[in-house]
Amino acid sequence: MMKKKLLNKKVLLLVALVIISISLTGCGIPQNEDGSYKLIELTTTFKETMEQENWFNAILVWPMAQALNYLTPKIGVLGSIALLTVLVNLILLAVTLKAQIGQQQMQLMQPQLEKIQRKYEGRTDDASRMKQANEMNALYKKYNVNPFSMILITFLQFPIIIAMYQAVQRSAVLKSSTFLGLNLNSTPLEGIRNGQFLYILIFAVMGICQFASMYLPQYLAKKREEAEAEKHHRKPKDTQQSKQQKYMQYYFMGMILIFGLMWPTTMSIYWAINSLVTIAKTLLVQNIIERKEGATA
Repeated sequence: MMKKKLLNKKVLLLVALVIISISLTGCGIPQNEDGSYKLIELTTTFKETMEQENWFNAILVWPMAQALNYLTPKIGVLGSIALLTVLVNLILLAVTLKAQIGQQQMQLMQPQLEKIQRKYEGRTDDASRMKQANEMNALYKKYNVNPFSMILITFLQFPIIIAMYQAVQRSAVLKSSTFLGLNLNSTPLEGIRNGQFLYILIFAVMGICQFASMYLPQYLAKKREEAEAEKHHRKPKDTQQSKQQKYMQYYFMGMILIFGLMWPTTMSIYWAINSLVTIAKTLLVQNIIERKEGATA
């Protein structure tokens, strides 16, 4: 049994490393001689992209950019980005639903994991380590969570996220379109400097949506801990994990806001829509978890 677990770990890690290596080969956005991004036009073919660039751009970026090129004149900038983002996330969710449920369960069961860790804190003998490992494995089994499957969900989504980002940057029709009369090639920083209220509003909405999507899983875990504490007549604890998540949340949020000021406004629109879709996915997965727990209670 132990050998099988070790083999599964090695296979998962190997797959993750392969996906990382493959993904990184296509992360750079092709540029023209003047340093601008090479746009994908409606006339740009799959064969041309494969021959002149690489398989990553041809298989992932090209179809997304062409979808944006086709949809934008019909349903507008907001509609095309929203529809493509929803479709891509639905496909990802269908493939990784089980892993996403496990990922969210990990956050919800974090207080119980830390309780086990505190129980054996400072005990470094082999017997204590074995007991701690057994209790943690029993907890994973209870909630039907495989912690190593979390690696796969991260690296399966990574290439798609990069491809979607590049598609938004490289769609020729999207680049030449306007939204509420705004030039989407301009950055929010340029709009703020010129005192244009709509640029400020779009940037602010993006920031709020992004913060909400990051905060929601932490909020759900906190509510879960409060419910458990009330059930056992004790005060809820602010776990070490939740403290670390807060610091990482502030750091990541700050980085997004800094980059968001310098990205084209198109990216602010995409980032806001993607954050809203992430919130919807989180709530959906949470609902599935609660229904499963209700059925087994």
